[in-house]
Amino acid sequence: MRPVHIALAVLVAAVWGINFVVIEVGLDHVPPLLFSALRFLVAAVPAVFLVRGPGVALRWIVLVGLVLGVAKFGLVFTGMHLGMPAGLTSLVLQVQAAFTALLAVLLLGERLGPSRYVGTAVALGGIGVAAYDQGASGPMTAFLMVVAAAAFWGLANVITRRAAPPDALSWMVWVSLVPPLPLFALSLLLEGPEAGLTAIRELDAVGVGAILFVAWGATVFGFGAWGFLLRRYDASAVAPFSLLVPVFGMASAALLLGEEITPLSWVAAVLLVGGVALTSLSGRAPRSAPASVGASGPGRDPRPAPASEGATGPSR
Repeated sequence: MRPVHIALAVLVAAVWGINFVVIEVGLDHVPPLLFSALRFLVAAVPAVFLVRGPGVALRWIVLVGLVLGVAKFGLVFTGMHLGMPAGLTSLVLQVQAAFTALLAVLLLGERLGPSRYVGTAVALGGIGVAAYDQGASGPMTAFLMVVAAAAFWGLANVITRRAAPPDALSWMVWVSLVPPLPLFALSLLLEGPEAGLTAIRELDAVGVGAILFVAWGATVFGFGAWGFLLRRYDASAVAPFSLLVPVFGMASAALLLGEEITPLSWVAAVLLVGGVALTSLSGRAPRSAPASVGASGPGRDPRPAPASEGATGPSR
């Protein structure tokens, strides 16, 4: 990769990592489900008028919008609101690579090589260490919400691989059209109209800035730059930079929010990042049936994407 493109990949990882700190700040101003709804609304409009069509069937857009936008991000924002630290969230979400690999076996007929099974086991071991550490210092419900979010993320990756969208940015912009209405409805039901109206009335520059950063910085810029890199280089060259996301996430949370990185957090980080690297970047065994239902179509690689966020890009 050219030095300027290496710098761009590192910048995207930094934006996606720091994004967790920004989410934490935004949650002080806006309830989690409403915040997530506004994030997707601002990401989709007006960008949807500036990008080409997604090039896939509507059912895939709706399905990924619900699984990724409503389920995954609804759980992440709510889990952080309930006390899950920003840095730990950026780390734990990386276990989605293991969920992606396992779901690809179940739903797409993938056959994984031994190194990927080892990587999955190591990553899940890291989750166990993080759970033990979080259980001693924070709410376990919030932790389990983020783990569940990683599982939904893995499912969204597999669906995205099956849909095989031709462009990452236009795909994400169109997918972002789906979550706002369901999330607004859930916010009204679970958070109450008064909380939402109060948050909107009292929204200040910090809250607006948090929404804009999450929507335009992490989503529009992040996916646009990541898609640009994937069009120019092999995924195996770009994907390793996604492992920097939890590094930036944990470091920025420690520096800007004063979050403590415990010794067990370091152990969990080593296990998770190492396991994700093995799961995402190593080879796999050939498919048992090239024409199976999960095939992505002629000329397309049927594997789950090898990035930290699989087919949808690293966590942000």
